[in-house]
Amino acid sequence: MSFKLKPIAALVASAFSMVPLAHADSPTDNPAVLPSVNVSASADQQPDGSRDYQPTVSTVGGKTATAVTDIPQTVNVVDKALMQAQGATSLADALRNVPGITIGGAEGGQIGNNINLRGFTARTDIYLDGFRDRGQYYRDTFDLDAVEVLQGPSSMLFGRGSTGGVINQVTKQAQLDPFTEVSGTVGTDGRLRTTYDSDSRISDNAALRVNVFGQDLQTTRDTMQNKDYGIAPTARFGIGGPTELTVSGLLQHNTDMPDYGVQSLNGSPISASRDTYYGEGTDHTDQDVAMLNTTLTHHFNDSVTLRNQTQLNHYTTDAVETAPHALGYINGAGGFTLIGPPALAPQSNGLNPSQLWVEMQSHDRNITDNSVDNQTDLISKFSTGFIHHELVVGMEAGRDTYNNQTYYRTGANTGTTPGSSSTGMVNWVSLEDPSAADPTTLTSSVGNLAQSSANSFGLYFNDTLALNDEWKVVAGLRSDTFHGEINNSAPAGVTASSPAFAKQDANFTSRRAGVLYQPTEDQSYYVSYGTSFDPLLEQMTVTNGTQALPPTNTRSYETGGKWTVLNDKLSLNAAAFNELQNNVYSASNGEYTAAGNWLIKGYTLSTVGHVTDKLQISSGYMHMIPRVVNTTDGTNGSTPANTPKDTFNIWSTYEVTHQWEIGGGPNFVSQRFVADSGISSTLPQGNIDKVSVPSYTRWDATVAYHQPRYEFRVNLLNLTNKYYYDALIQSDGGRAVPGIGRTALLTATYRFK
Repeated sequence: MSFKLKPIAALVASAFSMVPLAHADSPTDNPAVLPSVNVSASADQQPDGSRDYQPTVSTVGGKTATAVTDIPQTVNVVDKALMQAQGATSLADALRNVPGITIGGAEGGQIGNNINLRGFTARTDIYLDGFRDRGQYYRDTFDLDAVEVLQGPSSMLFGRGSTGGVINQVTKQAQLDPFTEVSGTVGTDGRLRTTYDSDSRISDNAALRVNVFGQDLQTTRDTMQNKDYGIAPTARFGIGGPTELTVSGLLQHNTDMPDYGVQSLNGSPISASRDTYYGEGTDHTDQDVAMLNTTLTHHFNDSVTLRNQTQLNHYTTDAVETAPHALGYINGAGGFTLIGPPALAPQSNGLNPSQLWVEMQSHDRNITDNSVDNQTDLISKFSTGFIHHELVVGMEAGRDTYNNQTYYRTGANTGTTPGSSSTGMVNWVSLEDPSAADPTTLTSSVGNLAQSSANSFGLYFNDTLALNDEWKVVAGLRSDTFHGEINNSAPAGVTASSPAFAKQDANFTSRRAGVLYQPTEDQSYYVSYGTSFDPLLEQMTVTNGTQALPPTNTRSYETGGKWTVLNDKLSLNAAAFNELQNNVYSASNGEYTAAGNWLIKGYTLSTVGHVTDKLQISSGYMHMIPRVVNTTDGTNGSTPANTPKDTFNIWSTYEVTHQWEIGGGPNFVSQRFVADSGISSTLPQGNIDKVSVPSYTRWDATVAYHQPRYEFRVNLLNLTNKYYYDALIQSDGGRAVPGIGRTALLTATYRFK
């Protein structure tokens, strides 16, 4: 792979011209300011080598490093120590520690991490150091210090999206204390992985940190294999001084096997062993990621800071993927007969599994995705009378471009009658033994080219007002403009109201308000209100349709409490929430119509920290009551897809001695429905509440031996070898991807100092 970074570097350099470089004023001791929170540039949650799971600071709740107790929303932080203890190497692994999160699969044009948060898709709500990381790729943890999750609508802080919340990846930052750490992992089913993390001091106030990883992973799913590698350098200049510059980058290459799971039959996924893979051995998803991020910060004094950030992202994907599309059986005429339309959960018609076949469909495409974002923030602390303020005023501008060229592979005799074929249908394979049937002669054809772009601009302010020692008020306002366009070379179902070209102009004002009552330093109670908006062209992957409709918008109310107990060693959190999403649309042949609203209510509990000096815990529980309400498409009262009523996780470790550590815990997800809103005008109720996957509890465990310079760790994933479904895919009647079987990992780490 090759990356051209010179144009990116030139653009970043030009962005710096926006920031005035003034000399710092002398530090002042101003009593009329809010207390400072001292963290590193990346808001490192814990020092390197720490094994504590209890971060007290987050950057995701106010655009600055903020004490978690001062954020009037639910915040979950999964730090590096917790990820390492669990052997979590992907973003999806890390997010299993956050209740209310479920995983979606490779849906249509979607590839990579597809996350649901509080029942809403968060595909474009993943951030890297506060910048939108909208690319469709599989994210690794090798360069992450923490994963922060802010739950609830947050467009005031982040602009469009953030309906269920925001996921922010906090990268490792260079520091003045040099070290080098090397680790290697071997596991069952042919799993190999290595990481390298080195920090070098290059002057009295500058440092360079480089993170590298490479892996060759196979799993309990037959033929599945991932071969990935990447490098993430970070340089900081002016550490400890009034002006600091941070330049960081990410280069990553993924060569992965796509997994579209199994089809649904009789209301649930078809019966197949865990290692049964429906796809071709030549399938692959090749991805290249290139990012460059610069942050220039100038402290005029203790009370005023100016920060300018620029990020440039470039993502490419080359996908050759074959997915199960429908079920059928061999008819007497020598062809196949479908046992139900793909849009509905088919019934078996009394046939046993040995008589069933799976129709395979190609999902091939080349994707190029680029974005550039710039944010400028003025952060000031001051007083007006007895009220102390911490005010953030800023502006954000961005441009995204997206090209998606689709291709079709069509096999001979793939239709339902002898000698016929259907565009994009590759072949039929046996339900019980899909590897027994090779593809017939294939023809390739070029499909639709979707070319889209979006420009966005936002102005915002967020003020935290300390009225006295006990009461604080958080208030924010943001004005966004969004202009998106999409053009299709060969769209399906083009009509006068659903043209090949579409655009959307959206203006939205986002609001945020919260009141905090903190009677003591270890108690914080709050109520909050927030909004979000989602333009239909936000993901820029829609082929055609009536995208000019008003954006979907969401409002949320939340109340909760946060406590620290046991001499601040253990943090407890509880919250109740109510989220209503308006202007929900359903799509039929590429055309959007108003479908109604989604209402999701619930409550969440979490605990993190030390119960004793030797026993620590990280746990969370969320109960949701999801409903589709006030609809016009026959879905009223149904349950949104991939939204379990209950999710629960607990991870606990115990230091038997200072060297030996044992731990583990369960991850529980209740029953989920695979598909939600109406799929077509002729089948208005679609798959509503008709296809589901059962609840599951997965247990993981660990044993570790620690020394100052080295450590060994064994992780056992899915200890009981539970058969469960992980990612859910709504299309083609609903598909589900089986989760990993019992897997053992041995990791050895050595630290040079």
